[in-house]
Amino acid sequence: MSDYIIRNASVINEGKILSSDILIRGKRIERIDSSFDVKFKVEEINAKGLYLMPGIIDDQVHFREPGLTQKATIETEARAGIAGGVTSFMEMPNTEPPACTIELLEDKYSIAEKTSLANYSFYMGTNHHNIAELMKVDKTKVCGIKIFMGSSTGDMLVDEPEVLERVFRERADILIATHCEDDRLVKERTEIYKQKYGENIPFECHAEIRNEEVCLNSSSYAVELAKKFNSRLHVFHLSTADELKLFRNDIPLKEKRITSEICVHHLWFDKSDYARLGSKIKCNPAIKDAHHKKELFAAMLDDRLDVIATDHAPHTIEEKNNSYLKAPSGLPLIQHSLNTMLQFYHDKKISLEKIVEKMCHAPAICFEVKDRGYLREGYFADMVLFDTTTNWKVDASNILYKCGWSPFDGYEFKGKVSKTFVNGNLVYNNGVFDEKVKGERLEFVR
Repeated sequence: MSDYIIRNASVINEGKILSSDILIRGKRIERIDSSFDVKFKVEEINAKGLYLMPGIIDDQVHFREPGLTQKATIETEARAGIAGGVTSFMEMPNTEPPACTIELLEDKYSIAEKTSLANYSFYMGTNHHNIAELMKVDKTKVCGIKIFMGSSTGDMLVDEPEVLERVFRERADILIATHCEDDRLVKERTEIYKQKYGENIPFECHAEIRNEEVCLNSSSYAVELAKKFNSRLHVFHLSTADELKLFRNDIPLKEKRITSEICVHHLWFDKSDYARLGSKIKCNPAIKDAHHKKELFAAMLDDRLDVIATDHAPHTIEEKNNSYLKAPSGLPLIQHSLNTMLQFYHDKKISLEKIVEKMCHAPAICFEVKDRGYLREGYFADMVLFDTTTNWKVDASNILYKCGWSPFDGYEFKGKVSKTFVNGNLVYNNGVFDEKVKGERLEFVR
């Protein structure tokens, strides 16, 4: 394993952009300074003209392993993330079998230990019968507990009030992450549209079936439970302006007990895109009218929404090429999340400093990740070098998801990741992966 010194980078960190050199020794950052020399063997990288940021921490992904590996694996999707600047991920429990016991949860950690280039953590899943297993979760070793308060891919719906109250009460000490949609309303509205269209429901109706009321009913209930029991609640993938009233920006993030996440596809796409992309942007919660993404973006900028993530959720194109009722929900995004935000930067809608805050610093604060999310001396050397000028088009030759497709296929992005470091290892270097050293299990300071 080499030591590195990165020279002349424009370092984006903690609200500033400064020209600095960074010394990596072993797994960690040893020194950050404007200019310095070293008296031992080190590999030098001239980063003039490039930006250096902390590795992205994606707090919500679906890598499909075990049981659904025709769609994706931990290995393939971690590689895709690395190419897009994601050095740590937190993965969902709705695999087959669902990770609703400690034994099944640890099986996923064992797979990642052998195959993942990125650092990793896995949520413990919740069902109506596993409270005893939830009580065994070590809050320093697991990112959180996931509750599907609305049904999505897989069969993990938890909607019995007594079960929800018990989880929020008895595990108030660990982060509880929720998918919030009112399942009763979804079923009622689906039947209405089936009566109108039969089996051929237009995809744009997804925004009407899983509408604003569906989301607000459920997220309001989650917030109510969290306030009742002083639980640590994190609400995933906000998709409506209606829900923004549930969240605050008048206290520092580290003091919040209730936090929120916005995903890149809810900032990028809107209902008008169903006509062009159809099932490829069918996801839960649904992509909705354009005014929502405008208001969500504003709420992300003013810190009512805390974290930017992906909800990366691949399916095969054969599965997606079905009618509305049969096509699964979810889209692959992790390789291109930084690029979507860089496009907003080029459009002068967001600064590079704010991108880093929301994709790196904020998840580290929200989840209390140990020694990651910042460029600081003593922290793990999870870092990304990128430019803002290279033009490249997304196509089959450079899509790294196992499913082989992207909703951005044919889109030309501006800006590209050139190098990604994980725990001091240069794992991605201008398209070439070094797979000798794998990522590590994330730890949490709680």
